[in-house]
Amino acid sequence: MALIIQIKVAPSSGKQKIILDKSENLKFYLKSPPEKGKANKELIDLLAEKLSCSKNSIEIVGGLTSRTKKIKIETDLTLDDLLDVLGFTTGQQKLFS
Repeated sequence: MALIIQIKVAPSSGKQKIILDKSENLKFYLKSPPEKGKANKELIDLLAEKLSCSKNSIEIVGGLTSRTKKIKIETDLTLDDLLDVLGFTTGQQKLFS
């Protein structure tokens, strides 16, 4: 089963942090700069760590060079489970697909 989510990233922010922004979108703050795929790699590493899954089960399927990305996660987790693992309440899911 695959789950596809849309997120925003803020590369070169000097910290790693995941928040829900004002529009209730997931936003990932990354330490790495947006060059040579460093921020994308950090994003995948961070998600794999938080979700306790393999890096190979996470793929950026849209927005490789954009701050808005679509992420495909091969997992049995539901959207509610994913939000719970990331530390957010389950009522905030309107912008996920």
